[in-house]
Amino acid sequence: MKTALFLLASLCVYWTQAIAAEAPNIVLLMSDDHGWEETGYNGHPHVQTPVLDQMAASGLRLDRLRSAHPSCSPTRASFLTGRHPNRMGTFTPGCSLRPEEITLAHILSQAGYRSGHFGKWHLGAVKKASPVNPGAMGFHTWVSHDNFFELNPSLSRNGESPEVFPGEGSEVIVREAIEFIAGARNDNKPFLAVIWFGSPHEPYQGLPADLALYDDLPAMYSAKKVKLTSMETGLPVRRPLGEVLRERYAEITAMDRAIGQLRDYLAAQGLRQDTLLFYCGDNGTSPDASLASPHRGVKGKVYEAGTLVPGIIEWPARIRQPRTSDVHATTSDLLPTLCSLTSQPLPNRPLDGIDLTPLIEGRMTQRPGPIHLWQYEVKRMEVLSAEPYIDPKLQEGTTPLNKVAKGKATRDFRNYRHPGPIAEADFLGARAIIDGRYKLVIHENAKGDPTRELFDLDSDPGEKNNVIARHPAVGTKLQHSLRAWQSSVLQSLVGKDYRK
Repeated sequence: MKTALFLLASLCVYWTQAIAAEAPNIVLLMSDDHGWEETGYNGHPHVQTPVLDQMAASGLRLDRLRSAHPSCSPTRASFLTGRHPNRMGTFTPGCSLRPEEITLAHILSQAGYRSGHFGKWHLGAVKKASPVNPGAMGFHTWVSHDNFFELNPSLSRNGESPEVFPGEGSEVIVREAIEFIAGARNDNKPFLAVIWFGSPHEPYQGLPADLALYDDLPAMYSAKKVKLTSMETGLPVRRPLGEVLRERYAEITAMDRAIGQLRDYLAAQGLRQDTLLFYCGDNGTSPDASLASPHRGVKGKVYEAGTLVPGIIEWPARIRQPRTSDVHATTSDLLPTLCSLTSQPLPNRPLDGIDLTPLIEGRMTQRPGPIHLWQYEVKRMEVLSAEPYIDPKLQEGTTPLNKVAKGKATRDFRNYRHPGPIAEADFLGARAIIDGRYKLVIHENAKGDPTRELFDLDSDPGEKNNVIARHPAVGTKLQHSLRAWQSSVLQSLVGKDYRK
């Protein structure tokens, strides 16, 4: 018996060592409200992002990467599950995941990875009692916030009561991630580190040295005032655009520096070569800070500037020469891609992302299928008198932030149980489909009638010219495809994917 146990233990050690030797380490970075245009490498006139610029110059630059939704919580759901957020009722910011969802962390943990989450969660409460905290969704450890944060953030470690972590917010969570990586390496484990920054979400707060880089902006943009949150009161306020941009860009530069600290650590430890390092934003630039975008729209819109985000992959072992790709990609592609790269089976349920391994290897020149965008009308849940999917007490947040809402500085979450059956009203909401060069956008007007816009993104990336009258057959084909996809999503929404 002892001999058998010894052999079994030896096989387990061998298996773990084999995984560590062959599997890439994975670090997935995502910022909060960082739009496509807000990088030096994309030609922004002011913001300084030397680290992201270096990554874009040395790795795989994804110039047509989109968030799966034009707002934060839904995109984060897609990032972890490979599925459109409407499938799991993560309709808007503040909507949680559902406990039955299968995440990247679940899959890679089963493959022998040590998994950690750091920073913004925004997919449910991070406290221990929450059935959708990072631990419940597959992470071994987490130092996380229910929502966004600035300097000296209050974070929860593994679901415990929040504590203040002194320092610049981005540097704080990178420091925690580095400590996690060191522990995984000591245990000879490959690691998945998901680092979700609180920057540059408003309200804005920067260190003096970072603010000084943008001292000329208040005078340049003094005429226009924008609405955002006051750092002093946590309530809405109107301030000159130049002051706002100075603080926002200071946050972006600080986040960029923190990413540099992480890259330097990986290099110093001999980990850069075999670590896949991914960076993206969670949606387009927020309305209070939109400047210099060549695209239409802002955060919250299904037009290009609402979902186009910076996208970069660094992985020296597999991406040996710098490349720029104009293949359409989305945050939903992460799960199927990482399943492929780590030889793990896909979850047995509908996925909306695709495997981008051929793109990483330089063999994909065009996406083989469409990308879908859809803002489900969450008010529909009120019409249906939908019940909470999770006990509201378990959805109450604990980590404070510098923005007061409903009289408090913490955030609660919600998810709804659609009672069925599916009705025509369930198909409404701003929606779009991108297939090849064409993008169809559908909205309902004030009378409730659908309006259709068709754009040729190859010749008109700014979505200025509606060509639906010129190509009616293309518009009709895309509309039918979009409708069929919505039908699939609604079957997921009512719980079909979870039934045995």
